[in-house]
Amino acid sequence: MPHKFEVYKDARGEFRFRFKAPNGQTMFSGEGYKKKQSVLKAIESIKKNVADAKVDDQA
Repeated sequence: MPHKFEVYKDARGEFRFRFKAPNGQTMFSGEGYKKKQSVLKAIESIKKNVADAKVDDQA
């Protein structure tokens, strides 16, 4: 199973996403959105920009 984004509705009725590893473990999740289209736009933005993300090591 490849990595995947899961879109779901939370208990408050907001749309959210979680990013899952191939073993089914959630790696990260996003904030709540009122509209499904907004959560899908957030996912597309992550997919588009993740290759250029830098690591800010503050340890």
